[in-house]
Amino acid sequence: MFNLPQGAELLIILFIVILLFGVGRISKVAGEFGKGIRAFKEGLQSSTDETTEKKSETDEKPAEGKS
Repeated sequence: MFNLPQGAELLIILFIVILLFGVGRISKVAGEFGKGIRAFKEGLQSSTDETTEKKSETDEKPAEGKS
């Protein structure tokens, strides 16, 4: 079965990645990744807020045509 790298293997892979791309480029990618996650969370939150607003609006409106 396929085993994931652990311990020293992971450190060697990290070292090679830093050598290939450089610390500056990795930090830019990490920053963009963080911004993307933050935007995704804000989008989920605003979607939840809109759903809550629509639900509260429909609950407040009296039913028309019913006696």
